[in-house]
Amino acid sequence: MLAMTDAAAEAISALTAQQENSGLRFSVQAQQDAGAQLALSVANEPEDGDQVLGTEGGAKVFLEPQAAEFLDDKVLDVQQDDQGQLNFAVMQQASADGDQPAQ
Repeated sequence: MLAMTDAAAEAISALTAQQENSGLRFSVQAQQDAGAQLALSVANEPEDGDQVLGTEGGAKVFLEPQAAEFLDDKVLDVQQDDQGQLNFAVMQQASADGDQPAQ
C-alpha cells in the first residue's frame, strides 16, 4: 500500500482544504509513444473503483486501480526545489528493517 510522509500529508491537506472530501488523485494515462504515465490531480471525490487512503490529519489520496498497483510499494513525499516550489515525489519504500514513513 502507498505510504505517505508527514510532509506529503500536510501538503495534500493544504491543497485540498478549500473543498470538503476532496483529495489528491493518482491515475495512469496511456501515452502514444511513451507507454503509460502517472497523472496527479486534485479531485472533489474518488471515482468508482478508486482506492481511498486517508491520514489522521485528514489528507486523502484517491488511487485509480492501475495507479494503486503501481504505487503499492512506494512512498509519497514532498520536496522543495531551488525556487521554493513544492513537488510531490514517489520513492521506493524502505526495507522492513529501515525507517518507515507515516501512514
